[in-house]
Amino acid sequence: MQSFKKHIWETFNLAYPVIIGQLGFIMMGVVDSIMVGELGAVPLAGASLGNSMFILIFIIGLGVSMSVTPLIAILVGAKRFQECGIYFRQSLIVNIVLGLILMSVVFFTSNLFEYLNQPLAVAEQASSYTKIIALSIMPAMLFHTYKQFIEGFSIMKPAMIIAIVANIINAFANWVFIYGNIGMPALGLNGAGWATFFSRVFMAFVIMLYVMNKEYFKQFDVNFHFKKINFPVIKKILSIGLPSGFQYFFEVGAFSFAVIMIGWLGTNQLAAHQIAINLASITFMVVLGISAAGGIRVGNKVGKKDVVEVRKAGFTAVIMGASIMFTFGVIFIVLNEFLPTLYIDNEDVIRIASSLIVIAALFQISDGIQGVGIGVLRGLTDVKIPTLITFIAYWVLALPIGYLFGFVFHFGVEGVWVGLLLGLTASAAMLTIRFNIKSKQLVEF
Repeated sequence: MQSFKKHIWETFNLAYPVIIGQLGFIMMGVVDSIMVGELGAVPLAGASLGNSMFILIFIIGLGVSMSVTPLIAILVGAKRFQECGIYFRQSLIVNIVLGLILMSVVFFTSNLFEYLNQPLAVAEQASSYTKIIALSIMPAMLFHTYKQFIEGFSIMKPAMIIAIVANIINAFANWVFIYGNIGMPALGLNGAGWATFFSRVFMAFVIMLYVMNKEYFKQFDVNFHFKKINFPVIKKILSIGLPSGFQYFFEVGAFSFAVIMIGWLGTNQLAAHQIAINLASITFMVVLGISAAGGIRVGNKVGKKDVVEVRKAGFTAVIMGASIMFTFGVIFIVLNEFLPTLYIDNEDVIRIASSLIVIAALFQISDGIQGVGIGVLRGLTDVKIPTLITFIAYWVLALPIGYLFGFVFHFGVEGVWVGLLLGLTASAAMLTIRFNIKSKQLVEF
């Protein structure tokens, strides 16, 4: 039986490469915004609009691709290694088909920007840019297929290293394609789209090369081909993957709708929201790493049919997530007036953002618990009820309460954020109760 100290150490060792990789993903967007921003407000607005639409759709594919990790972790824990290759190949089929579907959806929706009451110039640039980054969905899905597979074996560092190198390639490609350097034509915002595409092609190619050539993985037949369609396995993957995808969709969609509501209040409120939510997003990347690590370790213990260790692994991850986010919360409160100045020098925006950062500090613990809670429940292959919980927390509680406080009680943007705070807290409580109940039961797999 493992001590909690050992659980903490093993969870940390799995989590930190994911955290660095996720921060690398965030930095790619930051670099894009900085480099596109030099072209002016219209390209930057187009990038913001296109990326918002893209991530809202692509997040479903990301959730589905993540389903293979807990399944492989359970097989590894149960020492049923011969089935790992089957699950990999079927997930490859699922992710390729889903990638094609999502790519088509993004292409279609990219033609709808002009109907969202956006300036014509912004809509035109956003449409062209979104069509280009839609092409990156397929390499992104391939990358995540191989990434999630090897992470089921607790091998996390390759994806981290690839993400770091991809950031360098993306920045260089931006310099080449946006501004027209080394003999290339200046493509503006479209250049940033092509830089993103080539960066994701690089990520897919390198991780495929790594997995295919690593001696240990050759036993699982991880080459890019299909033997046959195994419908029971595909059903199992989709039964976990689709609810996981919609968990993220409900959360991202709720925050996207909150942006729309805050936009009704004014430009300064929207700018302040963007500052505060950006800071909260950075801290959440740490939670995602702990969530992934917790899900893998819970899956391993499920495979060993050890209920005591399942509960230790899960609650260790939850406590780690809450503790780290508590620390971030204290930092937010202490630096609430300073942090907005890193983004802007507008005094009204800084004042509003400072108050929002205090609210963000208050929901850090809840955000940590709910973020990790989703992961450890996925490790139990429990996704349907958690999906319902996320829908209730964000769409039944957070948004209506935010509207009530923001517009009916006239608390403005702070009222909308109080709604988000209460929704996150409700999600954290319900997911913790759910894990406490489900972790007492042996999972049949």
